Amino acid sequence: MTQATQPKPASIDEWRATGARLRNWGRWGREDQLGTLNFITPDKLKQAGGLVRQGKLFPLGIDFDAYGPQGAHGFRRNPIHLMSVDGGDRELAEHLKGWGGATEAQMVHIWGAGPMRFNDDYIMMPLQAGTQWDALSHVYYDEQMYNGFPSSAVNSFGATRNSIDKVDRKGVASRGVLLDVARHRGVDHLPPNTSISPEELDDVAKAEGVSVGSGDIVLVRTGWWSVFLAERNGEEWTAGSPGVSWRVAEWLHDRECAAIACDNIAVEVSGIEVEGVMLPFHLLCIRDMGLMLGEMWNLEELSQDCAADGVYEFQLVAPPLRVTGAVGSPINPLALK
Repeated sequence: MTQATQPKPASIDEWRATGARLRNWGRWGREDQLGTLNFITPDKLKQAGGLVRQGKLFPLGIDFDAYGPQGAHGFRRNPIHLMSVDGGDRELAEHLKGWGGATEAQMVHIWGAGPMRFNDDYIMMPLQAGTQWDALSHVYYDEQMYNGFPSSAVNSFGATRNSIDKVDRKGVASRGVLLDVARHRGVDHLPPNTSISPEELDDVAKAEGVSVGSGDIVLVRTGWWSVFLAERNGEEWTAGSPGVSWRVAEWLHDRECAAIACDNIAVEVSGIEVEGVMLPFHLLCIRDMGLMLGEMWNLEELSQDCAADGVYEFQLVAPPLRVTGAVGSPINPLALK
């Protein structure tokens, strides 16, 4: 695949000035930990519910298994799924009788009490290994997180401020809008490292006949998830990810969007867009605006349906797990039409 031509990186001074201009600290009070989810009002929820007209449901999550994009090494790895009890334990009671401790004795009792048998399992995984929300404690700079909370508020016991469980008390459900950039360009997926500008998002929305407004959750399709499914090379998929430009942060701010999600590794384009700053869009959205990012969403089936019926708005329901003190959460988002 041919990589897109990258524009000259912006200066860090320009990026910092943008952050100061977009900063929502104190907008909803000094103790706020919800950020732009505050834009999701009761009226917005009623509007979103009214978009369910056809009885269609689209799951937008990827599989949580050993074959995802994270690989087997590094600070993030693919999930490890293990069985603790399974059908292979049918002769378990015979071998455990008189052996082990209280757990083994309990299993012997259960197996001897009647015909009931059961299976049990557990999973070990980074909370951001697959389809996810980034919490407002996920990234920061200058030792401060969203709303001015100190970065030290996240310690070895967890995030005492801006954690994902604070978000779930509000819930993540609203009107969703799909901006299908790949389909608008007439391609299956964008070329590697393609940057999506605010102007292009406007063009896509106009072509789809859809508006983006206060409290909306914007889904941007690049088609990049289909590339991972075809090639299964997580390292190249991550490094070559197309995505939104850092300048899209201001576009979201101006429209009072509640959140944004994408079908790539980090929502924003992989590469250097701002000199000396890694993940500039992350920092503007999460730290300055208080806007959560959703990553690694599968938008393929939803994209096909929206193209077929011309309806690019829907009810989106995507609550995180209430993992106390966590800086992110796996999810299985649902779009309903």
